[in-house]
Amino acid sequence: MEKYVIGLDYGTDSVRALLVNARTGEEAGTGVSYYKRWKNNDYCDAARNRFRQHPMDYIESLEESVKMALENAPASVVNQITAISIDTTGSTPVAVDSEGVPLALHPGFAENPNAMFVLWKDHTAVREAAEINELAVSWGGVDYTKYEGGVYSSEWFWAKILHVLRQDEEVRKAAWTWLEHCDWIPALLAGEKDVKKIKRSRCAAGHKAMWHPDWNGLPSEAFLTRLDPLLAGLRDRMYTDTYTSDVAAGTISKEWAERLGLPRDVTIGVGAFDAHLGAVGGEIKPYYLSKVMGTSTCDMVVAPEGEIGDKLVKGICGQVDGSIIPGMLGLEAGQSAFGDVYAWFRDLLLWPIRNLLETQSALPTEKAAFPPESPALQTESPALPTESAALTKESLERVAGEMADSMIERLTGAAENIDPEESGLLALDWLNGRRTPDANQIMTGAITGITLGTTAPAIFRALVEATAFGSKRIVDRFREEGVRIDGVIALGGVAKKSPFVMQIVTDVMNMPIQVARHEQTCALGSAMAASVVAGVHDDFNAAQQAMGQGFEKEYHPRPAYVEKYARIYKKYCALGENLEKLH
Repeated sequence: MEKYVIGLDYGTDSVRALLVNARTGEEAGTGVSYYKRWKNNDYCDAARNRFRQHPMDYIESLEESVKMALENAPASVVNQITAISIDTTGSTPVAVDSEGVPLALHPGFAENPNAMFVLWKDHTAVREAAEINELAVSWGGVDYTKYEGGVYSSEWFWAKILHVLRQDEEVRKAAWTWLEHCDWIPALLAGEKDVKKIKRSRCAAGHKAMWHPDWNGLPSEAFLTRLDPLLAGLRDRMYTDTYTSDVAAGTISKEWAERLGLPRDVTIGVGAFDAHLGAVGGEIKPYYLSKVMGTSTCDMVVAPEGEIGDKLVKGICGQVDGSIIPGMLGLEAGQSAFGDVYAWFRDLLLWPIRNLLETQSALPTEKAAFPPESPALQTESPALPTESAALTKESLERVAGEMADSMIERLTGAAENIDPEESGLLALDWLNGRRTPDANQIMTGAITGITLGTTAPAIFRALVEATAFGSKRIVDRFREEGVRIDGVIALGGVAKKSPFVMQIVTDVMNMPIQVARHEQTCALGSAMAASVVAGVHDDFNAAQQAMGQGFEKEYHPRPAYVEKYARIYKKYCALGENLEKLH
């Protein structure tokens, strides 16, 4: 009898459920469910860098995506499902009660953003991150950031918790402890009601919560209370032990087996972050950079235990034993904005027509013709004339939809014909702060060299080049710190959909880049983890060999462009250094 597993991938906008044959990786069914509240931009305030997600979005999309995947699969497969593993964005913590229930699921907190999951891209905790960094090197004890690259980020666990505790007395009083998203979903599926028994992810704890066995788990009570007395006692309500993703978190509860239509003996695996299990699904191997390229990037490297030794890699997002491949050291880096940079520019160009649609009383106010608008561009606007003599409602909607759908494609087509050194433009990709090297979320983007002759395609190309330069800066940091990079494996939406971007990244990095074949490498990585948890494969390496789908394309550097980009890259680094001095 064949065995099947489900990989669940919780992304920024949606959940993807992938049902696969555990022995071969062959897809049997798939489903995607978009978060309804997030799609409406509920509970977010882009002007304040606040991005929150309601737990009901996660629950509803879990049920919808799994049922969709099962509907697409042969009926006989359901009874052969043996395990489920999940990945999520992170750090995405939430305040919970003593049974692990997020506060937002309680009536008094249902509409309170501080009682919801604080999404990875939420940057409201910049002050708190700065305080952690200052205290870590000045308090006279252990530097708890040393395995986090030596710089703690506002995107991470403790900074976000402290910010919410300071901002919201009601949440502070009601919160028993805090859970990462990737810890909560397995506990939910397993019906675990004792928060102390929830198995915490090694991946999440090591990379974002300053957990390390050298100091018996989390930072000491003395450090946390020195940081702020509001944290007193919280460490005791957290955890000491952590678990890698080849460990079972429990067995599916009766409630969730019935809700999803699954057997009662399905094993639930310990969770991890999306990029980490995405690297597994993309068949990461030692000293190959696995680059997950979507709205942001996560850049993962694994090395055999002992080969890195006591070396501390500065300015990255952590180095943790077993966080990606159990038995290997996992190193994480990344860019806070990648595809989001292109989406921002698209929305900037579309603003006039969006505004016209929204302000004309004769036209509908919904934006169904558009892809979701970047929250940063949602602004109050003065009223425009309420009628358009030149365009009917129907024709305006049609034009608007066509523009939105084709904007990036049109910009790409024109930008391809621009010589890298022709326009004189230079951009920085820090539109959402800087993650690596040396996390600094107060940094901003920039575009220089603009003249009255500058065109939209030229700006678009400069932005693409900036994201490529940011990618190279990460590789340079690893190499500067003595970690070799032998190759690059790309996965994610940008890698699959934009040859233009991929070729520029290849030219800038001056090394071949392989693109993983599978459309959902994060979900596939979760499925691989589930196959190990279920005992179908002995370890992640065996799962990768049996279930991996290989690579669909390999990009190679173009020598003429390599030389040009080497010159421009020096200017990019200099621009970044000068801009940082202004902050």
